[in-house]
Amino acid sequence: MGYVFIKNANELLTVKGHSEKPARKEAMNDLGIIENGALLIKDEKIEAAGETEFLKEKYSDEIRQAEIIDAKGKVVAPGFVDPHTHLVFAGTRENEYNMRLQGASYMEIMEQGGGIHATTRMTREASFEDLYDQSYRRLDKFLEHGVTTLEAKSGYGMEWEVEKRQLEVAHELDKKHAVDIVHTFMGAHVIPREYKDSPDEFVRIVTDEMLPKVAESNLAEFNDVFCERGVYTPEQSRRILEAGKKYGLLPKIHADEIEPYEGAELAAEVGAVSADHLLKVSDRGLEMMAEQGVVAVLLPGTAFFLMAESANGRKAIDAGVPVALSTDCNPGSSPSVSMPFMLNLASLKMGMSPAEAITSATINAAHAIKRGSTIGSLEPGKKADVVIWDIPHHLQFTYHYGVNHTETVIKNGRIVYSKGDKL
Repeated sequence: MGYVFIKNANELLTVKGHSEKPARKEAMNDLGIIENGALLIKDEKIEAAGETEFLKEKYSDEIRQAEIIDAKGKVVAPGFVDPHTHLVFAGTRENEYNMRLQGASYMEIMEQGGGIHATTRMTREASFEDLYDQSYRRLDKFLEHGVTTLEAKSGYGMEWEVEKRQLEVAHELDKKHAVDIVHTFMGAHVIPREYKDSPDEFVRIVTDEMLPKVAESNLAEFNDVFCERGVYTPEQSRRILEAGKKYGLLPKIHADEIEPYEGAELAAEVGAVSADHLLKVSDRGLEMMAEQGVVAVLLPGTAFFLMAESANGRKAIDAGVPVALSTDCNPGSSPSVSMPFMLNLASLKMGMSPAEAITSATINAAHAIKRGSTIGSLEPGKKADVVIWDIPHHLQFTYHYGVNHTETVIKNGRIVYSKGDKL
């Protein structure tokens, strides 16, 4: 592949210094900005980052061999990392959106057979090819919005063959699409309607039947559960997460979205990589997450779409919790692939500075999927996952809302998207 040299960036956002541990508190405001910055890429990795003239002098021989990209007047940054998506599913639920506009709550819709149950029905009926095609198109849109790595959960099957199909589709997409995919098993998304009166029996099926198969087939790295009243109790969630750990699956948890339910506390106790949602997290939960280094993955698009109060990003950061951002792309509560819009919402609705939002969507998001050592910042030795944004200053990420400024996306040192491309 050879060399690529990106020069003259108005701002090069390196987000450096946090490859071992995520950024916290004041450090989240330090983007490691280099004015008139440049990036030298060799094959799939970053060779050097610095001021343009310095790199020209130091690497003159390499640059003579390089493909040159002039980023004058633009921002160059790490590719976005989306650490929480439900990428693989079938169908849409715009009818529920209309019900919500007329006053129905999320839980009321789910109790009527809507919500996750509706997508489960459509996903169970979909073939591998249908799921693959729909999800591939979504991945194209993620790429257009600057996402170079994302996490994909199962969870719309809640029976082994369909959960397996979702995970296998995600693995095939990982092979075929430019975006890297990290895999999460979420058989415990909700209690299936057929087990409504015997939820503990379904918990047993997840722990004793599904999880061993996930591990045996090497289909997932993480194990997630929806800990919420009316879904899985803290005690049931603990059983599922501890069972996953026995099979080598790292715990994640949907926590404290609708009411304080000790999900954050449980995340800290089981050593979860992340606790996600956290709209109603307790002060004690934040304190415990900070002590254990659990990443808070906040999902501003979900609160926005559900017309709910947003998670308090400012409070989480001030408590010392490492914060990440995600789209929570799913058909019911966040049908969005736009990480730039999540940054808008983080600043406008969650009390986060533009720099904190960028840190949350890059290096901290990488740590939320255990990839902080290889992606999320522009440092020598890391993957060359880079986005050139057609803006002169990083503040414009959150100043222009609802606008996608992606100009060029580089994945593993290769241009995979340019503005105007038809993917």
